[in-house]
Amino acid sequence: MTEISYDTIGPEKFIELYDPKTKMRGLICLDSTRRGPAKGGVRMGPDVTKEEIFRLARTMTLKCAMANLPFGGGKSGIIADPKKLSKKQKKELVYAYGHMIRNIAPSEYISAPDMYMAEEEMRWIVQANGNKKCVTGKPKDLGGIPHELGSTGFGVSHAALVALKYLKKDVKNITFAVEGFGNVGEFAAKFLCEAGAKLVAVSDSQGVLVHLEGIDFSRLKKVKKMKGSVTKYGAGKVFPSKNILDVHCDMLVTAAVKDLVMEKDVKRLKCKLVVEGSNIPMSHDVEEQLHNRGILVVTDFVANAGGVISSYVEYKGGTVNEMWKLVEKKVVKNTKLVLSKVTRSQCPRCVANTIAVDRVLKR
Repeated sequence: MTEISYDTIGPEKFIELYDPKTKMRGLICLDSTRRGPAKGGVRMGPDVTKEEIFRLARTMTLKCAMANLPFGGGKSGIIADPKKLSKKQKKELVYAYGHMIRNIAPSEYISAPDMYMAEEEMRWIVQANGNKKCVTGKPKDLGGIPHELGSTGFGVSHAALVALKYLKKDVKNITFAVEGFGNVGEFAAKFLCEAGAKLVAVSDSQGVLVHLEGIDFSRLKKVKKMKGSVTKYGAGKVFPSKNILDVHCDMLVTAAVKDLVMEKDVKRLKCKLVVEGSNIPMSHDVEEQLHNRGILVVTDFVANAGGVISSYVEYKGGTVNEMWKLVEKKVVKNTKLVLSKVTRSQCPRCVANTIAVDRVLKR
């Protein structure tokens, strides 16, 4: 594991959790609380690591600062394989997690849904913690604005529209691919298709569907729900999931896998625009290499801030309508701000990092 680098921002605190009764093991990183309680979701996976949690927490620090929200950045993970757990077993682990974070949530840390942790799991955390403010993305009856409404994907679509305009491309004349047809990817695809873009490739854990004539979003959504995979669409060609990087299209939207694009993959991309709907889909070095190749990359904490903006609206007791308006306003404003400062030698992440870090340190 790479040693965690401590710098002017943080990380301020790492917490390792262990519950002897349920054998729940967890990790929490509070990267920064300068702007407010650390905000960031809780994910579940068998291979969650300290480095991963730190990288995601740092992304949240920058994301909240970039969106000008009164939050710092944090992240947590429960180390378990959700695919091997019964609902009862998963609930016991999540309850243990919720109970064990009572001393820091919501005073120092506010969690939210992430991989394999959705609306129902947020209910369990609240029940175990005893304070509704300890998480966002809760069910509606607990005062929540569920992430299942698609706030992150909605924001990603608006970041994409701004970037296309920056590149002087008409959305009605572009093709795009989506890596990961989960909550973020599905809604990003939905809103971009509604704007007139043509979806030509989409992936999930079972493979990538490529159909250059165009994929019908409504049909794709039904197939995914009924048959469990986009690869069952019934038209086009199916390849291994990683082949999403080889698709000829104008724009790639990443929406699932961390470190999707490695240094060895830089020359594979055929698009001119990458919009990062997922967190840390590639390293800073890889983004700079793509920038040097003439590929514009809209940074994750700029493009996918819709979820945390939605969380802020929920946290302050706002409505769903307020959420949609604020997500669009902030994502559009910040994407324009970053792209306006991009140069040949300054890629979007360099610009966004400078803006966000400055906002953190001024608090």
